[in-house]
Amino acid sequence: MRQAVFEQRHGEEIGRFERWLEHKQAGRRDRTRAVNALPDVEMPAVYRRICQLLALARDRQYSPDLVDRLNQLVLRGHHLLYGARGGHSARVLRFLAADFPGMVRDEWRLVVASMVLFFGPLLAMIAALIAHPDFIYHLLDPRHIAQFQEMYDPANTRVGMRDADDNVMMFAYYIWNNVKIGFQTFATGMAFGLGTIFYLLSNGLTIGAVAGYLTAVGHGVPFWSFVSGHSAMELGAIVLSGAAGLKLGGALISPRGLSRKAALVAAGRPAVKIMYGAALMFLIAAFIEGFWSPLKTFPPSTKYAVGLAIWLILLLYFLFAGRGRGT
Repeated sequence: MRQAVFEQRHGEEIGRFERWLEHKQAGRRDRTRAVNALPDVEMPAVYRRICQLLALARDRQYSPDLVDRLNQLVLRGHHLLYGARGGHSARVLRFLAADFPGMVRDEWRLVVASMVLFFGPLLAMIAALIAHPDFIYHLLDPRHIAQFQEMYDPANTRVGMRDADDNVMMFAYYIWNNVKIGFQTFATGMAFGLGTIFYLLSNGLTIGAVAGYLTAVGHGVPFWSFVSGHSAMELGAIVLSGAAGLKLGGALISPRGLSRKAALVAAGRPAVKIMYGAALMFLIAAFIEGFWSPLKTFPPSTKYAVGLAIWLILLLYFLFAGRGRGT
C-alpha cells in the first residue's frame, strides 16, 4: 500500500486519537472540543490500533515524518494509559486542584439530584421535629435518643461526646462511620440507583430528625455548634457519594447503545474518582469532628463562623478550581 493511500485511509482515525491526547494532556474540560475526540472507554482499543499502524509504517518504510508522528502518538498514549505523567505527588495534586472539582461540575445534574434527595428530607424533618419532638420515638429507639441527649446536654463538659469517649477513639469511629455511609450510598447505585436513593433519603431523614429533636428540647446550641465545623465536609461528601451512585444507576438504566456491562465500566471510572475525593472529605470531616467540634474553649459564635467559612471555601472550590487550566 502506498503511503498516500495509507494516510487517506487511516488519517481520520489518527487525527481523532491525536485530538484526544491533546484534550487529555492539556487538562481541558471543554465539552465542545471533547465531542470531536474519542470517548475514554474506547482509548485502549484505539491505542492498540495506533500501535499496529506504527508497526505497518515501519515495516513498509514510510517517510520518517509519518513514522515519527505515529511513534510520538504511541509514546503519549502509553503515558496516559499507564499513568506515567510524573510522580505520584504531582498526580494527586493535579487531581485535587483540577480533576476532582472539574468532574463534580461535569456531573452537576447528578449532584443537584443527590442534594434534593438528601437535603429535602433533612430540612423537612428538622421543621417537623421542632414542631412535634415526640415523633422522634417513631424513628429511633429510646436508647439512642438518650445517648443523643447526654452527648448534647448543655451541661456536658465535652459536647458531642460521652464521659467514656476520648478524641482519638472518636476520630477513628467517625472515619469508620463516614466510610460506611459513603460506601453504602455509592455501591448500592448498582441496583439501578434504588439503593443510592434509599440511603440518601434515610440518612437525610435520620439526621434531620435528630437535629430537629435536639433543637426542640433545648439542646440546639450545643448540637449546632458541634456540627457546624464538620458539616460542610461530611454532608458534602454524602451528596457526592450519592451523585456517584446515581451515575452507576443511570448507566444501567440507560446504557446508550452499549451493553450494560460496558456502560457500567464507562460510568464507573469517573464515579470512582469522585469517590476518591469524597473519601478525602470524609477523612477531613472526621478529623474536625474528633478534635475541633467537641471543644468548649471557643464560644458557639466562633464555631459558627468557622463552619460558615468552610462551607464558603468548599463552594468556591467546586465552582472555580481548575477552570481554564491548560489554556
